[in-house]
Amino acid sequence: MQTVLCYGDSLTWGYDADGPGRHAYADRWPSVLQAGLGDGVQVIADGLNGRTTVYDDHKAECDRNGARTLPTSLQTHSPLDLVILLLGTNDMKPEIAGNALLSMQGVRRLVTIIRHHPWPIPQTEPQVLIVSPPKLAITDDMEFTAMFAGAPQESAKLASMYTMLADEMGCAFFDAGTVANVTPVDGVHLDAANTRAVGEALVPVVGSMLKP
Repeated sequence: MQTVLCYGDSLTWGYDADGPGRHAYADRWPSVLQAGLGDGVQVIADGLNGRTTVYDDHKAECDRNGARTLPTSLQTHSPLDLVILLLGTNDMKPEIAGNALLSMQGVRRLVTIIRHHPWPIPQTEPQVLIVSPPKLAITDDMEFTAMFAGAPQESAKLASMYTMLADEMGCAFFDAGTVANVTPVDGVHLDAANTRAVGEALVPVVGSMLKP
């Protein structure tokens, strides 16, 4: 049995902007990925609403700093064959980082944490797949417009920066924006069809990475 950890934010948790609530389990992209890979692979979804790459959110009701919570997740779910990182959307908030370069640097830190983690049992270092989130969009929702001021333009830079980072660190890369678009309801999240599209697109990518 091979194990894949999907480490992300509300896009991985399955936030449904139309609710607001949570997409049905079968519609969330990690669930779609699990269905596509079959019984020989266990896909674990660790998505937290508001999670950042490495930055603090002092208004949050729990720790959203991805760098602080990642070691616990790695330890909990080990041994791991692959870690998928889908983060950066919340970094686009001006109060968090508001800058694609800072988000890329945050992902670099997460990859470093994975590469140097003291695993509880001997295991081969897991592969890493960096996934860039779809770019944010303009919305009529005033709260999200204010919360993510300037993010539609800045988030459009994430894919190119994450590509360079993946090349630099020897990771695989996938641009979720090539198969999915955010909903205009809030300009940030994915509807059911688009989160399924991410999972479906990742099936051949992950399947190829897990081949012996």
